[in-house]
Amino acid sequence: MELYVRIRKKLRDFDLDVEFTARDGVFALLGASGCGKSITLKIIAGIETPDEGQVIFNGRTLFDSDKKINLPPQTRRVGYLFQNYALFPNMTVAENILFAMSGTDDEKNLKLKENLSRLKLDGLENSYPRELSGGQQQRVALSRILTSHAEFLLLDEPFSALDSFLKWQLELELLDVFKSYGNAAILVSHDRNEVFRLADRVAVLNAGKVDVLGTVHEIFSRPQTVAAAVLTGCKNISAARKISEDKLFAEDWQLTLTAKKIPDDLKFIGIHDHNLELRATAGENTFPFEIVRLVEDSSHFLLMVRVPNSDALPIRWQVNKKFRRADSELFLHIPAEKIILLNR
Repeated sequence: MELYVRIRKKLRDFDLDVEFTARDGVFALLGASGCGKSITLKIIAGIETPDEGQVIFNGRTLFDSDKKINLPPQTRRVGYLFQNYALFPNMTVAENILFAMSGTDDEKNLKLKENLSRLKLDGLENSYPRELSGGQQQRVALSRILTSHAEFLLLDEPFSALDSFLKWQLELELLDVFKSYGNAAILVSHDRNEVFRLADRVAVLNAGKVDVLGTVHEIFSRPQTVAAAVLTGCKNISAARKISEDKLFAEDWQLTLTAKKIPDDLKFIGIHDHNLELRATAGENTFPFEIVRLVEDSSHFLLMVRVPNSDALPIRWQVNKKFRRADSELFLHIPAEKIILLNR
């Protein structure tokens, strides 16, 4: 599978201007609310029309502004899972699923039975959407898509309306669907953990543009930009400048740090709050600190710490509940290999 997207569309708050190629597997669009993720999905599906660009799937042109090609949604062979699932309220589960099918009655009934079993909907075929839970509605919508001969799936925030326990169960089911379905999918989400678990490749969108693009592990380990670092979970970011080949100054934290492979165009650095360490003595990247604030979470403490007697911005630090304030001085250690170097 190969889906090429190059589109531009003027929106109220910004210009959507994205280009990417999605291949086999799950491709995710990760970004904050209102960054252009859903409108991109709707353009691919043919629900919205861009001002210019191309959408090409496996060599078949779905949209081309120069060639005046704009295939209607029903001929694009796209399975679109809306945020609200878009089930027909006056149809039963079976009728909703059968609506998208083609073939003889016997073929349709066989497919219906297979999909009811596949997505654990047995016994609900005569129920109406209003009688179903959110998770059951989602599975009906997925079943309708999977029986429609869609060549690829578009999933728009598929878990946004679900509680955390049900969301986890359905994620596992969706992973099974991906394996059995065999075709590719594009997932839109603002949930970094969801993207990390489900996707193979990811494009980070920021104000209508692709900020960075790569494999999930590449983006999460080396996000490159502030926007990507924030979206992948980094809570500590400081403006920074390079001092030497292995030294930099974190301006917001007022710290001189050793780091590896510092680029000349360094603009910011980041550090995940769970990568900070507690030490008993000072040393390289190891500093005294004062606690500005302590917040207790369900499984850990969140400390806001900074250089003592300074106006530096505090650093968020996640520690386990065994942490106790000591009579003797303790030190914060920032591992050089864990520092995230950002060029914009």
